[in-house]
Amino acid sequence: MKLVVLGLTLSSSWGNGHATTYRALLRAFAARGHQVVFLERDAPWYASHRDLPEPGFCQLALYRDLEELRRHWAGAVERADAVIVGSYVPEGVEVGRWVQATARGVTAFYDIDTPVTLAKLAAGDHEYLSPEVIPGYGVYLSFTGGPTLRELERRYGSPAARALYCSVDEEAYRPTPTPHRWDLSYLGTYSPDRQPTLERLLLEPARRAPHLRFCVAGPQYPADIDWPANVERLEHVPPAEHPAFYSASRFALNVTRADMIAAGWSPSVRLFEAGACAAPLISDVWEGLETLFEPGREIVLAEAPDEVLAALAMPDAARDAMAEGARRRILCGHTAVHRAAELEAHLSAAGARNSPELLLAGDGR
Repeated sequence: MKLVVLGLTLSSSWGNGHATTYRALLRAFAARGHQVVFLERDAPWYASHRDLPEPGFCQLALYRDLEELRRHWAGAVERADAVIVGSYVPEGVEVGRWVQATARGVTAFYDIDTPVTLAKLAAGDHEYLSPEVIPGYGVYLSFTGGPTLRELERRYGSPAARALYCSVDEEAYRPTPTPHRWDLSYLGTYSPDRQPTLERLLLEPARRAPHLRFCVAGPQYPADIDWPANVERLEHVPPAEHPAFYSASRFALNVTRADMIAAGWSPSVRLFEAGACAAPLISDVWEGLETLFEPGREIVLAEAPDEVLAALAMPDAARDAMAEGARRRILCGHTAVHRAAELEAHLSAAGARNSPELLLAGDGR
């Protein structure tokens, strides 16, 4: 299959979760024998923080604006078996309209931010997607599963909404022999709607347990946050250092955005990455999480500081067993290899719906 992806960024992991998601998925997709081109808007923010300028698994090309995109890449989009437009792509509505008018193969929207997208649509905010372009995508690949998929089909007219959760590159994310440096860590870019949960599940436990060590890693945190003395701050941890970061954590905290808690069924890529590194998981609570990990055996669900502190006091043997259980669950169903196979199946099914005689995968080309 010849696949063209227009996504937020592949080249830079700075301040976003899209890059690591695309890297894992597309590396595994290319390993299945497919050809991938990734087209990325040349944004100044990412230009100064590129940590993968030359991916070995696909062709990466930058474009300055819509005019350059149309001028240089119309042929590739037209000839591709499938074209994916991702969430938060600059001028995404116009990009989507152009792709739908140009592509002869399957067109798909890959939403790594589905609950945020739906909240934007409900508010009339069409930053990167508008209601009228949704039916024009042959398949809507959603970060969120559950009831949201039916909403996308019934309310917004998607011909096929399918869950495509984030995943983890099991070759890159694995336990490393690193001494424990923190009792609880959190890795994530600052977000106003996540901050109250971070306060409740990490900063308040840190204040109550000054003998324990904590860490918050990620950019864009305001200067006026009152960090307890036992909370270490790291501005950025590049993906190559994620396994060591998680392995240095006795527990890893997952914090979910408010829109995603409301929708449920929205696992963060950090859950899979931390779990694959055998970092025991503590998470806030949302519907659907219990279908991914068994609470109490593979993950700790917490809503209050006392619950976090109780987890941190867990005996080492119980903690290690929980971490190993989560890692097994991830390796059995949530790796990039699994997601690449799912992506191939979704695109092939969309192709068959559009043209029953055309099989996008396994057709001998």
